[in-house]
Amino acid sequence: MIRKLFVAALALISISGAFAQNEIKKGDVNLMVVSDLGRNGHYDQKTVAATMGRIAEEVGPDAVLALGDTHHYSGVQSVTDPLWMTNYELIYSHPELMVNWYPVCGNHEYRGNTQAVIDYSDVSRRWEMPARYYAKTFEEDGTTVKVVFIDTTPLIDKYHKKADTYPDAAKQDVDTQLQWLDQTLADSPEDWVVVVGHHPIYAYTDKSESERTDMQKRVDTILRKHNVDMYICGHIHNFQHIRRPDSKIDYVVNTSGSLTRVPKKIDGTVFYSDSPGFSILTADKKNLRLNLLDKDGKTIHYIERTK
Repeated sequence: MIRKLFVAALALISISGAFAQNEIKKGDVNLMVVSDLGRNGHYDQKTVAATMGRIAEEVGPDAVLALGDTHHYSGVQSVTDPLWMTNYELIYSHPELMVNWYPVCGNHEYRGNTQAVIDYSDVSRRWEMPARYYAKTFEEDGTTVKVVFIDTTPLIDKYHKKADTYPDAAKQDVDTQLQWLDQTLADSPEDWVVVVGHHPIYAYTDKSESERTDMQKRVDTILRKHNVDMYICGHIHNFQHIRRPDSKIDYVVNTSGSLTRVPKKIDGTVFYSDSPGFSILTADKKNLRLNLLDKDGKTIHYIERTK
């Protein structure tokens, strides 16, 4: 019994040491990753937003990647919808967060007017959404990171069957997006390639299994074909890091910036937590790192890929 307690104590010291060693290491390219934000400042949204500002002072992010559901519960109706103020502008007001935000639509945006989410780029200086899906290469000091933003809601069949709830989903051309994804990843000479979207490919969730199987069938086959480094998403409102024995990709679920849910392990789970928070993605020529941070800014999990 004493030996078991001693071993357990050593394990805790080792874990704590690992976290101490894994403080955020700035790279040439530094990106903040957020998702599932919009709760009009309630739950932990204001706390997480304040921590984002503090961490941004330290890291100096080049941009923020916003992976969907910036607006709960029914999206926005127009570019002048008050939710733009109460969910976004007045919450993420720290000066260091006044960098470009590159968003995708989540399923909650698809409950409203998704074109308004794109058109808000003409209203806000920092909201940069050129299309429903697009790619952006971040380059600094010779390091290049290609981020490919995909529009996952139309890629999942169940949303097409609920045209009254998700009116814009069935209007999107699935095959055209997948062909674009294949071609975009084929033409990727960058040092690192990261694909982001709202829905997970692998994750524990009580949401319908068809969401994951549709993403596995339509998206994961393309990601594996082109050996992308990471797939990062939101939707599940918790942190999950999954590595599959048959894939070299790191599959990461970024947690909610407000209200979270309790996860469980699945096949391939490396880490999971119901802590609210956000992530920091940093890169140089040799290393791609992802720090998963809780609402206080503490790194609770760390992923590193090296060349």
